[in-house]
Amino acid sequence: MSKPKQSLEQILETQVQTLSLTLQPFTVAKYQCVARRFVSYLHATFPEVRRLAQLRRDPHMLGWFRWLCALRPPLGNHTREQLLLCLRRLLDDLAVQGHPLRPGLILREDFPARPQYLPRALSPEDDRRLQEELRSTDSLYSNALLLTRVTGIRIGECIHLPIDCLRNVSDENQLWALHVPLGKLHTERMVPLGSEGVRLLQRILELRAQASPSRLAQSKGFLLPRVGGRFALFQTLRVTLADCAKQAGCSDTSPISPHRLRHTWASEMLRCGISLPALMHLMGHKDIRMTLRYLKVTQPDLQREFYRARHNTTQFYSIPSLFVSTATADLPGIRQALAATRHLLEMYRRQLSDAKIHRRLQRLDRRLLDVAQQLQNIAAGEK
Repeated sequence: MSKPKQSLEQILETQVQTLSLTLQPFTVAKYQCVARRFVSYLHATFPEVRRLAQLRRDPHMLGWFRWLCALRPPLGNHTREQLLLCLRRLLDDLAVQGHPLRPGLILREDFPARPQYLPRALSPEDDRRLQEELRSTDSLYSNALLLTRVTGIRIGECIHLPIDCLRNVSDENQLWALHVPLGKLHTERMVPLGSEGVRLLQRILELRAQASPSRLAQSKGFLLPRVGGRFALFQTLRVTLADCAKQAGCSDTSPISPHRLRHTWASEMLRCGISLPALMHLMGHKDIRMTLRYLKVTQPDLQREFYRARHNTTQFYSIPSLFVSTATADLPGIRQALAATRHLLEMYRRQLSDAKIHRRLQRLDRRLLDVAQQLQNIAAGEK
């Protein structure tokens, strides 16, 4: 007796269930949504299509792309990209299994253009203000946010930290590390901890002991007690961070999300001299290109790295120091010093995002320019 043929819905659903063996439940739900959306579109627009072999790039796939673009409210480029990626993965896997699918149904040029991805690290001023406010708040959630800032872990990893996450990796030297359990990429890692990180963990444990017995009973051994599940705890941390950023008077106009603390930590580690491969492993990335997205390299970073590289070269030539003034005590020397000061002010101004400070520095630069012009007039009068 021949086996009954499966419908499009059944074939795609079976493939999604196969993917569920290795993917997170949230990712599996995303594949299921994409498969159902695509099949619903085919039934409504091309009811004659009942088998995979009938699928054509034109009009079936191109029609679906246009349908996605015409949805209201409109889908963002990132959402449409994810939909296409999920459907292409399902179709490619089915083709490998021997299903009669035509090649080239979804091509690279079908994906929407990605916007320029900019690192979202906080400015040094906002980072300092925010950390001071989180320390002064000294609540369970503010200390948890500080822990993500000093370790660079994801906010989801912080939520799932167990009580025994503090590990001693060397009894002789008292070296401590934070054990981050299996998470987003099915990997676990050990993040080194300094004295500040150890202090934060101890303070979190102290505040955790003050929680109600019902909250502790629902926490199931997690470091952060919870009521209402993982999403409720994430919302609490997000609101706490937003309130502290407002109280700290951070000048950044864009919202300060918990993930921006991870961007700030990565940029700080790079500035301290850590190598990219080491930073990739500390952040739990599998591809160094993802690590590069987190880094914000400023002009002072480039200047420092440039002169550090020249200092380590084997060639025999002198390297100018950035901290030694060569100006002389005469009018040309003073004018040279003013020009150098204006240059440094301009470099500093370009790093800032606060419009108010921008305007103040511009006014200061105009004053220095007036002084330089007066010195030039004095020099012309002496001649």
